[in-house]
Amino acid sequence: MATSANLGFPRIGADRELKRATEAYWSRRITADELHEAAGRLRAERWRAQVDAGIDHVPSNDFSLYDHVLDAAMLVGAVPERFRISGEDGELASYFAMARGSQGAGRDVEALEMTKWFDTNYHYIVPEIDAATQFRLTATKPFDEFSEALAQGVRTRPVLLGPVSYLLLARTAGASFDPLTLLDPLAEVYAEVIGRLAGLGAEWIQVDEPCLVQDRSPAELAAFERAYRRLADSAGGASIFLQTYFGDLGAAFPLVTGLPVAGVGLDFTRGDNAALLRRHGFPRDKTLSAGVVDGRNVWINDLAASLSLLEEIGERVDPERLIVSPSCSLLHVPLDAERETGLDPELRGWLAFARQKLEEVTTLTGAVNGGRSAVEEELARNRELLRRRSASGRTRNPEVRARTGSLDPTRAARAASFAERKAAQRARLGLPPLPTTVVGSFPQHAEVRAARRRYRAGALAAGEYERFLRAEVDRAVRVQEEAGVDVPAHGEFERTDMVEYFAERFEGYAFTRLGWVQSFGTRYVKPPILYGDVRRPDPITVEWWRYAQSRTRRPMKAILTGPVTLLQWSFVRDDQPRRDTCLQLALAVRDEVLDLERAGAAVIQVDEPALREGLPLRRNDWAAYLAWAVGCFRLATSAVLPETQIQTHMCYSKFGGIMDAVEALDADVLLIENARSNETLLEIFRERGYARDVGPGVYDIHSPRVPSEEEIGTRIAASLRVLPAESVWITPDCGLKTRAYAEVEPALANMVRAARRARTSLRLPTAGAAPAPAR
Repeated sequence: MATSANLGFPRIGADRELKRATEAYWSRRITADELHEAAGRLRAERWRAQVDAGIDHVPSNDFSLYDHVLDAAMLVGAVPERFRISGEDGELASYFAMARGSQGAGRDVEALEMTKWFDTNYHYIVPEIDAATQFRLTATKPFDEFSEALAQGVRTRPVLLGPVSYLLLARTAGASFDPLTLLDPLAEVYAEVIGRLAGLGAEWIQVDEPCLVQDRSPAELAAFERAYRRLADSAGGASIFLQTYFGDLGAAFPLVTGLPVAGVGLDFTRGDNAALLRRHGFPRDKTLSAGVVDGRNVWINDLAASLSLLEEIGERVDPERLIVSPSCSLLHVPLDAERETGLDPELRGWLAFARQKLEEVTTLTGAVNGGRSAVEEELARNRELLRRRSASGRTRNPEVRARTGSLDPTRAARAASFAERKAAQRARLGLPPLPTTVVGSFPQHAEVRAARRRYRAGALAAGEYERFLRAEVDRAVRVQEEAGVDVPAHGEFERTDMVEYFAERFEGYAFTRLGWVQSFGTRYVKPPILYGDVRRPDPITVEWWRYAQSRTRRPMKAILTGPVTLLQWSFVRDDQPRRDTCLQLALAVRDEVLDLERAGAAVIQVDEPALREGLPLRRNDWAAYLAWAVGCFRLATSAVLPETQIQTHMCYSKFGGIMDAVEALDADVLLIENARSNETLLEIFRERGYARDVGPGVYDIHSPRVPSEEEIGTRIAASLRVLPAESVWITPDCGLKTRAYAEVEPALANMVRAARRARTSLRLPTAGAAPAPAR
């Protein structure tokens, strides 16, 4: 008979218990033992929920205090020397130092690089390896959690990030170093881990190799063969399950299904593994885990369609060798749609979060084993919900469709060249060389969050809440004035989130109360649910910009979220192409841009940090995506006058291979993350140049450490060795929302002083013409 499996479950707790416990440990309000006790309670709840849902293969070691890739680095001893901390909590201190940096007690180290996990909005900590890295088993987490679950009566399937993907995802010391030269010693450590898990009683061990769904060279594919031959020798009585997700295997399908493993997991919701299965078949001695329930979106599964696919798969795979599962870990969706009692009941019926997806998996498994008649009631209910959604008038707006019907976003363009625009903007803004700015948000400290909660609960009147927010804007502007920031921002205190804030004011979106998902560490977000056609009824940011501009004579920057990021960081409707939805978003942003310009905004920043994460995982598919994504940004920003400066911000983006597209955005100023990636992005500018202004971030805002003036000066100097001084802006890596004022004020002061020192050392003017007052 077919069985059911889950590949991973949300870590954070129904009420974000993990966030509260972890941050309490960081602030020394609880001990390490208390943190581990809280984590243990969460693990027990997760295992019990999956068992109660009827899942046969329940994962362990998918839980993490911060990040599963960082856990893998700790497991194999890949801790750079600068992060090694001794003492009673030394291992935990080293772990969090790699994630967040560490300052104090004689230490001052920056965190490891952080970047996006494939094409999701989850961020992982990038391992750091070089030729001197020596792998060894130095942690016990997989063994501890397997034994912990076993003691609770649950024999789990331990999950490991595969050795080849680990190396391919790592940051290497130098472009010439091939990380796969370290595969053999790393495989030895993995063999030890697998052997020990088998000895503890693990029957199946899930080894994730998501890099297999990307373009892989012959040498890389050969590395998979070499690694899994070694791991097969170590399995003992356990069965190795090689799990892939986020796409299909492409040309690697025959190689992967021929590896010496007991089972292979495939994603049948993205790419076309079904066609590959039809073409190549499947080995009769292996188990196939069919990921037919989408683990990355929140819409209910079309159970009949998934069952038809499973029946087709069943023609090639015997039922006793078939496992039904989600397409990937459920880390990427919220926990439970049933808790969203504030949502319209009709809309809530269209949604499936993690718990509901487990129910879909067990329903499909029951249908495979007992026939459709065994689950006819569930199938009938599902058919009716899908019918109602398809027929619902709330998903379509004739006015929006008439406006977008004949638009071609790829034809949108500014009316003047960049050179003409730069001259007009220089005359209007009167900024010094190496102008300083910030990316946007300012600290959303406890008082801000408390006031927002009171306002939403009705305990704080609207007028009183607005007075509070204006006082916060005053403070942010004052901090920037005192530091000397040339182009300030208002701080975004009225905004909960850079996507949610705008989505709440667009038609076509719905919002959850408890729909949190992990972005990184203790940074959780509630992606809005984009269910229908998008329209912006009224201006959103104009009045806040006007107020902020009234508090300074410096040019106050207006900040918006771009259409691609609004798309990527939402749970997006699946009943039309993503391009069509992005086009609607672009027009909504365009309306806001033009209203800001009419109000007098001279600098408008339209952020697109998600541009690269939207890239398909196969390079052959990039061109089509980039054409409409870049076109939508240009549609949103191209109608302004030449003297209006358009900035954009991108953080944690690897620009390799897409620099032509980044330049095609035609933004006047590109602000990028640079500090946490150890200035690797500068190499791209060195190699190909960049024809517009650029602001490489000079310090990491995701760490609580305060950079010195000298440190920032070193980063400015590195930028000036690559870029002409007349094109460089000085900025932090990202927004300052997660930081405290005690960190922000000295950091900005150091940044401005470092910029002024650079102007002096290069004998650049220290000031331009006086900025024009706001219109």
